[in-house]
Amino acid sequence: MPRAASSFASSPNFCTLVHKKVDSRRISGANSRDRAGVFDAMRLGLFGGTFDPIHLGHLILAEQCREACRLDRVWFVVAGAPPHKRGDRTPVFHRIEMARIAIAGHQAFEVSDIEARRPGPHYSVDTLEAVHRERPGDDLFFLIGADSLVDLPTWRDPAGIARLATIVRVNRPGMDKVDPSIVPSFGPGTKDLQFVTIPSIGIASKVLRQRLAERRTIRYMVPRGVEAYIEAQGLYLGPTAAELSVQGRSD
Repeated sequence: MPRAASSFASSPNFCTLVHKKVDSRRISGANSRDRAGVFDAMRLGLFGGTFDPIHLGHLILAEQCREACRLDRVWFVVAGAPPHKRGDRTPVFHRIEMARIAIAGHQAFEVSDIEARRPGPHYSVDTLEAVHRERPGDDLFFLIGADSLVDLPTWRDPAGIARLATIVRVNRPGMDKVDPSIVPSFGPGTKDLQFVTIPSIGIASKVLRQRLAERRTIRYMVPRGVEAYIEAQGLYLGPTAAELSVQGRSD
């Protein structure tokens, strides 16, 4: 297939076309202002992660939360240096580009580099505060897996997170019903938790990295454009995910 000129010269044509269709403002998660320079208020979901690589499970989670919580937008906040996930990561510009390819065509999805473009480590409460300062009229929703919710009290200023945003706890079918005694309480002035159940997908970025390092297929586990980008850029062909997890990488 002939290749088109782009910032990633080795990307296949159809990937390049996808890139061109995505407005450059979507990288930072910036929506258009009105003529007075004010953002339209919205219900905005923030879905953070390393997305290394992004896969169909991420997209299904975001879409199910968008529907269940009636979100106007979901931002995929690509992490640069999350303090709870140490070790080597794929360079952030690759992860942002893969996320852009993955969400192309979904008008409610955007990619944000609000964390990636500032020095780390990056804390969720700081990201929420930055979004709130820029968009004070928005109703923020913080999308988080059920396993991460258990650890949330150990994060920086969890009460601040719960004051700034509605925390959306995402379950998978077959998980035990929520025991109120183990749901963290963040004190007065915080928003109520919301719960969303999504289909069980069984895809993890760690497993995909392992498969790629072993030269195995990831077809139908990631969007086809993401798979093509990975192939064109030669990503994930180094140490296996198991070896990297010894260095502290377990996403």
